[in-house]
Amino acid sequence: MVPEIKQIADRIRELRDILELTPETVAAEIGVSVETYLRYENAETDIPIGKLYLIAHALSVDPTVILMGDTPRMVDYSVIRGGKGVRVDRYAGYCIYSLAYNFIGREMEPMIVELSSPEEKADLVSHEGQEFNYALEGDVEVTVGKNAFVLHPGDSIYFNPALPHGQRAVGGPAKFLTVINERMAAAKDKSKS
Repeated sequence: MVPEIKQIADRIRELRDILELTPETVAAEIGVSVETYLRYENAETDIPIGKLYLIAHALSVDPTVILMGDTPRMVDYSVIRGGKGVRVDRYAGYCIYSLAYNFIGREMEPMIVELSSPEEKADLVSHEGQEFNYALEGDVEVTVGKNAFVLHPGDSIYFNPALPHGQRAVGGPAKFLTVINERMAAAKDKSKS
């Protein structure tokens, strides 16, 4: 297990306890069974990014608090110098650097993702919102639903991340920019209640 997944789960449990919310309340708020929620909170399974945003909303905190254990501080702008993004390890083979972690109320999550060159296909995930990937270095295979596209440096793809998707390096290490809009998804989910 990636140590950061345990840290994220511990932060969620601590915040829920502080707010005196039951697992049942948070599970209902994010639309999962209590059993699934408890697996998230006990670090028995990875939490999809969309559910992390919904948990943050249910706990009335910025997602940065859950992901990194820190509170964003910037309101009008946030400058991240080259190579200074905050590293967030969530998946094996992915090295992720958050580029807007310090901006309060952000509506997008821009990240630089470095990929090793695995032999097997990427693990597929899904979440709400919209996602954009832009290949920076090496070749990146992006699977969206039943389709796979190889992006070369300068190529991009914009897609619906509710479809199962994943990325992997092809022929050697690769790097890409991803921008995920999760606020839109949280707002859609809230409007359904």
